[in-house]
Amino acid sequence: MRTGFIYDEIFLKHNELHHPENKDRLISIMRELDSKGTLKKLILLKTRRATPQEVALNHEPSYIQELHDFCSAGGGYLDPDTYAYKDSYEVALHAVGAILQGIDHLLNKDVEAVFCAVRPPGHHAERSKAMGFCLFNNVAVGGWYLLNKGIERVFIVDFDAHHGNGTQRSFYEEDRVFYFSTHQYPFYPGTGSAEEKGAGKGYGYTHNVPMKAYSGDEEYIKVYREILPDLVYSYRPQFMLVSAGYDIHKDDPLTYLNVSTQGIGNIVESLVSISKDLSIPVLFALEGGYNLRALAESVNLTLEILLKS
Repeated sequence: MRTGFIYDEIFLKHNELHHPENKDRLISIMRELDSKGTLKKLILLKTRRATPQEVALNHEPSYIQELHDFCSAGGGYLDPDTYAYKDSYEVALHAVGAILQGIDHLLNKDVEAVFCAVRPPGHHAERSKAMGFCLFNNVAVGGWYLLNKGIERVFIVDFDAHHGNGTQRSFYEEDRVFYFSTHQYPFYPGTGSAEEKGAGKGYGYTHNVPMKAYSGDEEYIKVYREILPDLVYSYRPQFMLVSAGYDIHKDDPLTYLNVSTQGIGNIVESLVSISKDLSIPVLFALEGGYNLRALAESVNLTLEILLKS
């Protein structure tokens, strides 16, 4: 697949040295891609700054302004887990902009797949609240952006170890976006039970598969080869967005799952196979992953699979 890759050094400006979600995550990824020769095989794409109006597709304008003002005043912690400093507002706008830029390249058929190596991550951010290391919900803004572009059915896959409560809530009453998540449960943030299936016209378009602690390759590949394909094929989406959370890795310090690097590769292979079967574009957006070696190796494998498909 012709694979686009979006990264920018601006993403390093949002940083808290002793926080697990820091700039070293992206630095380790870029070093791995360079050392393995993967980077030179990718089509390097530039990010852009999303406008506040674009972010408002998913977030309350009052919250966007509050985050701007908080960062302008020097920032600090928005909740016990989530920081934002002077540069964080601009970084978060560029993280959203990377997803929107990637979507445009895919819709224009410049590439067949895109990986956005962005931070801060996004899937916990709700309409009017930062949460769980996340400031703006990158993928959720992307979902609304696609609908505004005339795409009628979007499928979001979230394989992060933590449930994407913000993304789920954004589309809980929406039938034009299907949200599918595997995640450790019960675990932070406490949402994502199998009973959460959507509401109103969105009922049936949210599908959670809670995973027990210490679930590994066998449990995950069963979900991604036996449960997910039927859901996607019956929904017939025109675009796939992936919240790629590599904290499912067995060596991640923040979670209690047991997926190997190759197990993550198996998930990616399943997603790529589905997208090729349906001839739809796929965009991966980086979410979690806090063991630097495991994160870098897993992202590199993801890109190798995309390039070889």
